[in-house]
Amino acid sequence: MNELKEKFKELFSQKATIELRSPGRVNLIGEHTDYNDGFVFPAAINLEIKGVAKPRNDSKINVFSMDFNELVSFELSEELKKERNWSDYIKGVINELKNVGEVKRGADIVFKSNLPVGSGLSSSAAFEVINALLFSKINDINLSPVDIALLCQKAENNFVGVNCGIMDQFAVALGKNDSAIFLDTKTLDYEIVPLNMNEYKIIISNTNKPRELSSSAYNERRKQCEKAVEILKKNGYKINSLRDVKSKDLSKIKKLLPEINFKRVKHVVEENERVLKSVNLLKDGKIKDFGKLLNQSHTSLKNFYEVSCKELDILVEEALKIEGTIGSRMTGAGFGGCTVSIVKEQSINNFIEIVGKKYYERTGLKPDFYVSEAVNGAEIFQIKEEE
Repeated sequence: MNELKEKFKELFSQKATIELRSPGRVNLIGEHTDYNDGFVFPAAINLEIKGVAKPRNDSKINVFSMDFNELVSFELSEELKKERNWSDYIKGVINELKNVGEVKRGADIVFKSNLPVGSGLSSSAAFEVINALLFSKINDINLSPVDIALLCQKAENNFVGVNCGIMDQFAVALGKNDSAIFLDTKTLDYEIVPLNMNEYKIIISNTNKPRELSSSAYNERRKQCEKAVEILKKNGYKINSLRDVKSKDLSKIKKLLPEINFKRVKHVVEENERVLKSVNLLKDGKIKDFGKLLNQSHTSLKNFYEVSCKELDILVEEALKIEGTIGSRMTGAGFGGCTVSIVKEQSINNFIEIVGKKYYERTGLKPDFYVSEAVNGAEIFQIKEEE
């Protein structure tokens, strides 16, 4: 924060009056289910975007990213244009805020992040939520955390142009310390579930492989799921989405669908059931059984949803060879990004050393590891005068 405050003073010749933080998220289980009205189980994590700001008395926004070493300025009174860079996320949020209240007051802002971009840990959602918090606050627009999450999803869908589900923004806005969020994406009912991890920790492993395919493949998977719903409706199934399909129906459904669409359906239906089982297992403190479900999830994402890749598979394979690892899977959209593993605390150093070495030998890439904790969602604070 001190680095941010100094940069703010250097750029704007005054002191910041507001501090902001917004975490990334890891989805523990429930992958590619959110846009199918399914269940997800994410947690906000201790990798985050931090910011300092001062409201202005006019409609100008000056925002500096220390990560990109770039200052972007624009006027709230003008039509906001897409730049196809990081500033689109803030502009998308402003556009959606204008639909729910008067946004007349700008701000000077400096941001810095330790969230790796493009890793599948939701740096974009973290940035959207932090800006929605700031500009709703300084323009006296009263929004609940759920309102903030929905507004940010709309910003990404409508302005940025990514057809994402609600999970990322929801986890960033509503995360709680030492807990994950069991979210029904159809109804937005949710439950904060304590992570009874005992002597285990969450390790996120970053492949550091660029995710060139992820957006086109993501849209393709969505269409394949929607097509399956359309075919099943024509065959008399009273469903609105894959959420309404049960695993006992899969053998009958197989005869009705093209193979590729059936594989997608099988993953989504069984993944939803894995999420429901996971919540109950964690409530009962059965962490090892939860780990087994992570392994099953990865196998399904690899073989049925086909969104894994060589690098993700290698990280999972090597993780599971380490004594003390009870579960590992890819997390996020796929084709790169990260894995999430549940590892005994005393095995962490061994895990990082050996998995890192083996992964480099097999891919030529150096992974990054983040020993993660579940933390509170995005927050905004007034800076005390004495600072």
